[in-house]
Amino acid sequence: MDFGVIFLPTIDSGKDAAFAESQGFAHAWVGDSQMVWADAFQCLALCATQTKTIKLGTNVTNPKSRIAPVTACNFATLNMLAPGRVVMGIGTGNTTRRTLGMPAAKLADLRTHIDVCRGLWRGETIPYEESERRRMIRFLNPDSGFINLKDNIPVYIAGSGPKSLELAGEIADGVILFGTVGDSLLKYTLSHVRRGAERVGKRLEDMYIVVVTAFHVTKPGESFAAVQRAVGPLVTSECNIFALSVKNPHELPGDIRDDLMAFKYAYRTPNAPIETRHLDLYTGYCEELKPEHAPLVTEKMVKETTLTGTAEELRERIRAMEALGVKQVVVAADQRMMAEFATQVMPGRS
Repeated sequence: MDFGVIFLPTIDSGKDAAFAESQGFAHAWVGDSQMVWADAFQCLALCATQTKTIKLGTNVTNPKSRIAPVTACNFATLNMLAPGRVVMGIGTGNTTRRTLGMPAAKLADLRTHIDVCRGLWRGETIPYEESERRRMIRFLNPDSGFINLKDNIPVYIAGSGPKSLELAGEIADGVILFGTVGDSLLKYTLSHVRRGAERVGKRLEDMYIVVVTAFHVTKPGESFAAVQRAVGPLVTSECNIFALSVKNPHELPGDIRDDLMAFKYAYRTPNAPIETRHLDLYTGYCEELKPEHAPLVTEKMVKETTLTGTAEELRERIRAMEALGVKQVVVAADQRMMAEFATQVMPGRS
């Protein structure tokens, strides 16, 4: 099992990545949501210059924030700074798009974006379209020291809904899952990844499965309110995405279906003006638990979507996730929390 850490992109991200590397984490990930945090690629560049071995990636970018040639150049440039240590995590941009009051990208756009990036990274001349115009493009100076096309850049697709999960199984090197800690959600998501993989003659076992989640090592006598404050913001985000990802709720696991669907309107205020209603809803996103979300964040959903419990309970849950095929567990953490996770939970340190 590999372990990764995800933190909010800031100008101190380089220090965070260096600390994660010193604690034995294999991957450092940053979010990519321009209305919420700092720019992901500038922060990843800082991470690259202050680390030597840890792998670096977006968790996740999307096909709407930048045109595909710009995305490809961003990663190829980062690959110069951290050769062979770069991963493109990409999804439809649920958060990024909704913080603009816009819908997430279509899966067809996601597929095309990935195809363009991969073609450019292979050094090929490939078709590129904008509206009615179709042209052939390629990197014009690939050997001049501007970008690195020699070291492979794997693509991991983030998915929650059946179609995005199956697309990940079909075309990606790996898949990024959010909050699939309990057996129900994990088996549900992996079944769809497997379906997509087998469609093209691949095996689920060949996919690099990443699970991103919150963690909290509980203390004797700790109140559930304290637990809610610690992991509630991510529980709300993760469950909301699952609730929005399905057209038919009956596609979700029956034992947690109603609990998940309760989060569907967590970030909606239909009576507010459509031009501005998303602004207040996403302020403090993934950082603070809003009072209206607290009743939704039950003990059941905390257990289902986060690593919460004693250190031994967390280690046991991670072993169960590994048995189901998870290759990397990523925890949201600052430096204090990284040290806590490394010393109390990660094998060989606890």
